[in-house]
Amino acid sequence: MPGEDQGRARFRQDLIWRLEAVAFAGFIGFMRLLGVERASALGGWLLRTIGPRTGTQRTVMRNLRIAFPEMPRAEREALALAQWDQTGRAFAETAVMDRLVKQGRIEVVGLERLHAIRDSGRPVVFAGGHFANIETLAATITGSGVPCQITYRAANNPYVDAQIIAARARYGVKLFAPKGGDGARELLAGMARGESVALMNDQKFSEGPEVLFFGQPVNAAPGPSRLALRFGTVLQPMSVVRLPGVRFRLTVYDPIELQRTGDRSADIARGVQAITTFIEERVRESPVDWFWVHKRWPDKVYAALGPERD
Repeated sequence: MPGEDQGRARFRQDLIWRLEAVAFAGFIGFMRLLGVERASALGGWLLRTIGPRTGTQRTVMRNLRIAFPEMPRAEREALALAQWDQTGRAFAETAVMDRLVKQGRIEVVGLERLHAIRDSGRPVVFAGGHFANIETLAATITGSGVPCQITYRAANNPYVDAQIIAARARYGVKLFAPKGGDGARELLAGMARGESVALMNDQKFSEGPEVLFFGQPVNAAPGPSRLALRFGTVLQPMSVVRLPGVRFRLTVYDPIELQRTGDRSADIARGVQAITTFIEERVRESPVDWFWVHKRWPDKVYAALGPERD
């Protein structure tokens, strides 16, 4: 009967989720036994070994060609390998982020800006990109005392998602706004209460305005600029680079004041371009730190790439 079939399907799905959650908890436990430096090194070694053999390697190499067309192929290949190491380290470090934070491994440049935001009682829109270890951004914002809604993409497995939320709470990240309709409403309600929001603004968003990134067109999410304009506040850019010894330097940059000309669409587009330009500048400063595995440009840009030359 249909009802019985649905019940069995739900039971199987729940069983699979629970088994996945047990495996995930085992992975986290193993990484915590290793400690911060060994867990980070293991994650780096795993993706440095596996990553170049996956289909995603082609995306990484094409992205590097678009961003750095004059870079010799051998140099791009070395950079691709190094970014796999970075990505693996960042993934493994999620298991030990609370220890990483408590051990003082995050150096903050411009901490006084965060304190000024905290003391003002007025919200800002934190904006940045996927560099080094993005959890350092959330940990630093909340650790400075700024009440802030952190956007996140919920895991498909609800039991794993609960573990992730509990782990993030250990280093102070407790206000979450899931991506999607409900999350957008939570962001609006939070800002109305005086809570800041933090959003990544460096990934493909097909419905967003077209702006330039490394001289090529991309579509980027208008959400951060739209929120800043709606609440009469600034875009507050932040970024982070990895230092030797599983350490990080996080910088809080000058805020971006958005123009309010009466043409809302144009004002939003200028804001999107401003944060996209900021992200490009950070990528140029430290290419190895960016998340190159994402298919950032539209298909037409990839299609225009000619044959690879040595």
